[in-house]
Amino acid sequence: MKTIRNIMGLLAAGALLIACNSTPSLQQYYVDNAGDPNFISVDIPASILNVSEIDLTPEQKSAYHSLRKFNVLAFKLTEENKNEFEGEKEAVNAILKNDAYEELMRINTGSAKGVVKILGDEDSIDEVILFGNDDSQGFALIRVLGDDMRPENVMQLVEVIQKGNLDDSALGPLKGFLDQK
Repeated sequence: MKTIRNIMGLLAAGALLIACNSTPSLQQYYVDNAGDPNFISVDIPASILNVSEIDLTPEQKSAYHSLRKFNVLAFKLTEENKNEFEGEKEAVNAILKNDAYEELMRINTGSAKGVVKILGDEDSIDEVILFGNDDSQGFALIRVLGDDMRPENVMQLVEVIQKGNLDDSALGPLKGFLDQK
């Protein structure tokens, strides 16, 4: 009887350790930093793209209709927060190293670097993650969320965004934050 109680206790402790995974999720990172004055967090509806569906191919229409919103979290680098910037950049990189995120592309233009990753599987993407940083400006972390997004439509989404007439009035808080020095 005592052995069964010990085994049950070990199982409960193991379940608790698994539930308290030390690696935070990207969603948790957004929530934790949304109120930090060094960050700005903006949820942007897909309608900001202002796309005329007449100009879209059937594949692009499908990709466009799969979009719901963009979650943007940006860190504005200043002289006062350089150390915090490095720590936050490392925290995001640590989260994105998780095997759950599949890397699609890396970008390196000298001082600016970026990565595009997806979360999901080969049949359905849960989100597309864009993380870009510039050691003189800060970084932006963008989660593209949708329904039934398909891996083969990722490039179609890029084309839709390029064809769109971006409604920058929805970017007001983000533009003001990035313009500050």
